[in-house]
Amino acid sequence: MTMKLTYLGHASFAIETKSHHLLIDPFLSGNPNSSIAADEVKADAILLTHAHADHVGDTVAIAKRTGATVVAVYELAAWLAAQGVKTHPMHLGGSHVFPFGRVKLTLAFHGSAIETESGMIYGGNPAGILFTAEGKTFYHSGDTALFGDMKWIGELNDIDVAALPIGDNFTMGPEDALIAAQWVKAKTVIPMHYDTFPLIAQDAASFVHQLADKGIDGKVLKPGESFTV
Repeated sequence: MTMKLTYLGHASFAIETKSHHLLIDPFLSGNPNSSIAADEVKADAILLTHAHADHVGDTVAIAKRTGATVVAVYELAAWLAAQGVKTHPMHLGGSHVFPFGRVKLTLAFHGSAIETESGMIYGGNPAGILFTAEGKTFYHSGDTALFGDMKWIGELNDIDVAALPIGDNFTMGPEDALIAAQWVKAKTVIPMHYDTFPLIAQDAASFVHQLADKGIDGKVLKPGESFTV
């Protein structure tokens, strides 16, 4: 049993299991590091961590084209449903078993709002995602600061791969992400949410080297590269 993870740039991932294709935070159009166009991706489901434009990205267009179900916190799901998208609302701490796998939403410490011409719309709480399928678990932390309950996420779950932000400024930087990696106890850690814009430029290779010094396997994936677990 395998799960194939493909990094699409920024915080976006494609997940391929034996019988399904999923996307997490498909920010493709307008992403200078995107490895694929929005009209090329496959999706049976789209999982969203929060409402910011660099995470919701092309969700509406992809969902309408593919018929994918969008899984998000209640408030964001309600806004997306009003755009004509099929949704499944959830909230923090909740889990649900779908035909494509099990999704559980975790805490994440960040913001979440939809920017419109008339102002910002509340997008609900930001979240992390624990996705389990084919006997494997992928933890996408979402945009977040370092927080103590990451220890519990690591204690209570057997995480095969974790994607953690290292960009700093808006999220954890490399120093805090190194601590998070030790706490979540993933077998492999993939850095994300860096180098998309100058403000979040980071040396991912250096971060992975620091992981190795702690006995943690790290993988730097260039946009378009995959890792199979």
